Amino acid sequence: MKKRGIITLVAIFGALFFGLMVFIGVLITAFSPEGLSGTGESIGVVEVEGTIMDAKETIDDIRRFQKDDNIKAVVVRVNSPGGAVAPSQEIYEAVKDLKEVKPVAISMGATAASGGYYIACGADTIFANNGTLTGSIGVITQFFNVEGIINRVDLEVNTIKSGEFKDSGSPFREFLPQDEAIFAEMVNDIHDQFVEDVAACRELDEATVRRLADGRVYTGRQAKANKLVDEIGTLQDTIDFLAAEVGLDDPPVVYPPEESMGFVQELLSASVRSTAEAARAEAAPRVQLLYTGPR
Repeated sequence: MKKRGIITLVAIFGALFFGLMVFIGVLITAFSPEGLSGTGESIGVVEVEGTIMDAKETIDDIRRFQKDDNIKAVVVRVNSPGGAVAPSQEIYEAVKDLKEVKPVAISMGATAASGGYYIACGADTIFANNGTLTGSIGVITQFFNVEGIINRVDLEVNTIKSGEFKDSGSPFREFLPQDEAIFAEMVNDIHDQFVEDVAACRELDEATVRRLADGRVYTGRQAKANKLVDEIGTLQDTIDFLAAEVGLDDPPVVYPPEESMGFVQELLSASVRSTAEAARAEAAPRVQLLYTGPR
């Protein structure tokens, strides 16, 4: 009986020791000279996918690669019609900061328009496919009005506001000329910011950019002719370009690690996202750098 107890204790301690060794091995791998990538000298790829409503995850990915010494260059893969103004500008600034540290190039997917194009301008080199839809240099905000419906169903909406224009753009009242003037001024100011940044980063005179910046989209080939992009090529072409620039031969390509969530956490996250999206849908109209046409 005593012998069996000793064997059991040895087995338990052996399992604990093995677990500790595995844990130490993981730590050594994580903090080894190969860095975050775990593959030695590599090319990093950060993806900007879909409508841009928040910048945090993309900026975290950019900064992770910016700090990793084994990531020698970064491709920012943009496949987005744009989105909210401030997040687009934040990612654009993050790309600009990144290129001060290591080479960065943009690879455009099916669409890299409006806010997606804004982001692309942060890099020195932009690749597009011939059929990429890009450009759409412009700003949009849209309003709808349900006042007539409310009147027909005899529904009353009471609004208490601190100032005359606090409910500007509300669907529950008439959109007045004064409201239009305020929003037009705001849209034009953001448009000026967009044009100025494109002109500075693409080294084009502002008059040329303004001529191109009427909101229309361009194919990749048209964009190259207008100097809005630099090269026609695929994601692999972009990777090969950066590899040659940093002197790497067929380097590994590294994507940011995905953060895994537990089942309960995923359910909570999905619930929060759906609630936030519903709240946004009911909120006042947003000013956006967004291409809304076919893609």
